[in-house]
Amino acid sequence: MQIVNAQQDEKIQERYTAHNKGKFFVSWGGNRDSYIKSDVTFKGKDYNFTLDNITADDKPKGWHIDYLNPTRMTIPQTNLRLGYFINDHYSIAIGVDHMKYVMTQGQTANISGTISAGTPYDGVYNNSPIVLSKDFLMYEHTDGLNYVNTEFSRHDDISKLFKIKNTDKIQVNVTEGLGLGLLYPKTNTTLLGKERHDDFHVSGFGTSLKAGLNVTFFKHFYIQGELKGGYINMPDIRTTKSAEDSASQNFFFFQRIIAFGGIFKV
Repeated sequence: MQIVNAQQDEKIQERYTAHNKGKFFVSWGGNRDSYIKSDVTFKGKDYNFTLDNITADDKPKGWHIDYLNPTRMTIPQTNLRLGYFINDHYSIAIGVDHMKYVMTQGQTANISGTISAGTPYDGVYNNSPIVLSKDFLMYEHTDGLNYVNTEFSRHDDISKLFKIKNTDKIQVNVTEGLGLGLLYPKTNTTLLGKERHDDFHVSGFGTSLKAGLNVTFFKHFYIQGELKGGYINMPDIRTTKSAEDSASQNFFFFQRIIAFGGIFKV
């Protein structure tokens, strides 16, 4: 009986899913995003002002064929990740969290600073309420709020909790990780009637923490749900065609992610 059990244990250890070291993985999915209120400072040759506690939302696409259309993949909010297991429990990955950030149009915010741009909004402000109408300001990172990051993560098999014996058929894992990266947004801003810049620009940095649940099927295919929170600081956001014009802001974000992927050895 002991010999049979030893042989069974050896077979379990020989399963593809018993070890992760040396495996690569790639995933593609979508996200929903939430942002705390934040202050945004706009600076230029003829203005310097701060808007306090503005609100913003994401721009969800929902379940859509654009997630699979190579010519339209940047339209939804997406997550791309490519990684490698350095041992059975730890991986390192690079990826892009393509979020979208849209300032709530028509909200009232307090403004402090000066404007002398020859517009109806010229003046000196000291914590004064102002309606953020489209002719004053439209402000969004919609193509997008791109968090280009590296993540270091831990992975643990919890299949035994679900009484799963053959993990080569189905395996359940939990993962936790931390990330660090650059913000490379394409910001769409219309400010005081100026011509928008609307091009990609390295604007700052971000950090993040995540936790997720991974279900792997038939050794190579998986679906993964993640909760990710982080901090973004962008001191150099391009807003208009003039290099003298810029904006700055920092805020915390929260992502809910569903991704589909594959894991394999080369």
